[in-house]
Amino acid sequence: MGVCRIIALGGLGEVGKNMTVYEAEGAIVVVDAGLAFPRDEHLGVDLVLPDFTYLRERESMIRAVVLTHGHEDHVGGLPYLLREVRVPLVIGTRLTLGLVKSKLDEHGLARAAELRELAPGADPVRLGPFRLELIRMAHSIPDAVAIALETPGGLCVHTGDYKLDHTPVDGQRTDVGKLAEIGNRGVDLLLGDSTNAERPGFTESERVVGEAFRQIIPQRKGRVLVSSFASNVHRMQQAIDVALECGRKVAFVGRSMRKNANIARNLGYMEVPEEVILRPRELAELPPGEQLILCTGSQGEPMSAMTRIAYNDHPAVRVERGDTVIISAKPIPGNELRVHDAINRLARSGAEVLHEDNAPVHVSGHGRAEELRTIIALLRPKAVMPIHGEFRMLAAHAQLAREGGVPDERIVLAENGTVVELDSATGPRIVGEVEAGVTFVDGLGVGDVHDVALRDRRRLAEDGVLIVVATLASQNGRGLTAAPELVARGFGEGAEALLDELRREAGRVLRELLDEDVTEIKLLQEHLHDALGGVVYERTRRRPMVLPVIVEV
Repeated sequence: MGVCRIIALGGLGEVGKNMTVYEAEGAIVVVDAGLAFPRDEHLGVDLVLPDFTYLRERESMIRAVVLTHGHEDHVGGLPYLLREVRVPLVIGTRLTLGLVKSKLDEHGLARAAELRELAPGADPVRLGPFRLELIRMAHSIPDAVAIALETPGGLCVHTGDYKLDHTPVDGQRTDVGKLAEIGNRGVDLLLGDSTNAERPGFTESERVVGEAFRQIIPQRKGRVLVSSFASNVHRMQQAIDVALECGRKVAFVGRSMRKNANIARNLGYMEVPEEVILRPRELAELPPGEQLILCTGSQGEPMSAMTRIAYNDHPAVRVERGDTVIISAKPIPGNELRVHDAINRLARSGAEVLHEDNAPVHVSGHGRAEELRTIIALLRPKAVMPIHGEFRMLAAHAQLAREGGVPDERIVLAENGTVVELDSATGPRIVGEVEAGVTFVDGLGVGDVHDVALRDRRRLAEDGVLIVVATLASQNGRGLTAAPELVARGFGEGAEALLDELRREAGRVLRELLDEDVTEIKLLQEHLHDALGGVVYERTRRRPMVLPVIVEV
């Protein structure tokens, strides 16, 4: 009788940075290494990663990182993990490893770990006390898989992201036969994707979008732009197929779109004849009615191709009356305003903008409630742990498990850092928790932005900054050489009277301190900070950041 510890370091109570640790008999297998994108309060932060401390402290136990599919929220954190923690082996499917390899090359980590390709349905791989096999799942990127992981504590099925698409573009359906067979073996714990658990019914097939393209593109006379996630190979393929039938040529615009299209074409996941592909700058020579432009930026990201096109800031692509823009993605929660701003700009330039709300140009890659029910029925798990989703999604998934006959005490609602112990005799239970915070990536620095820095940035953004510069004569008879100078930004603009008062106050404070022979720079700064902050608050009810600078000459 054995035990396996399961710890989610990310992905619970949130959408993104999915990462789960399976630990048994001194060995660790990590499933996925994702990242999340910053929210509005994360000023200046580029990416959000899980906290890798738990793995760093147990580096010698790690046998492998296994990847379910190539989306950023499942693989984007891998380069940062490999920088900090020695991982001997990364296992994934062909396209997933193709995308990961290109990412690792960019980070100068080409040799950081062995990349081993494993096909769904291939013979199981043994990693210490674990035995794993991959099961094909349909999703919004090819080559997505679930993982059946035999552990000393029992058989776990980790679904990754999936839907039950019965008519997928590449014919690669979710392998329900294999899932049923694994169900017959006896599944001790199902860790299932919860993203769409609250939404009733079934998610529509990816082919629905292809049909929409078939209705829309042939009738259009101007340029057609399609913006989607750069990894959605099937979406791009469907748009390209229709465009080629209408005699259009294709341009990939946006770095990640070009890169992913190249990888997918090289690996045989996408078919586009070389002669119909144009560079963005060659578009100018072609009539608008013969162009199909595939671009990034469906989330309104500030520097993305779509946003730059919307704001007339793109060197090669512009949009005018008669053009059609198809936004083939749903805004990630928090991005809605940016996406709406881009749509408004495009509409103002005269383009027709089609998006999820006014045309069937997007379907989700995640199964809805009926599909989650189907998976529970196929696998018949003894216990269920909802993963990948905000708490309301996890709770909705738990309710589906209850309705599917899983007893209440066998449903585990955990948080990031919760330690779940799976015992082959008694099932899963929560036994503790570990530190599972977040790590911010800001520019080139990883983890060097702390809550203090974000708090300061928020204060600068909200209340501005006041810099006071005072010049002191050196040793012989320390004194002020001139009245202190003030620089105010973000408040008090036009309030000359206030700045004069602050200048007088700074001079008074410094003179009093120097008369009392207080010359320690730190003390002078402290007194200046408190006195000026007090005056500003009294007059304006604002608390700008006060930065005293004392220069000795």
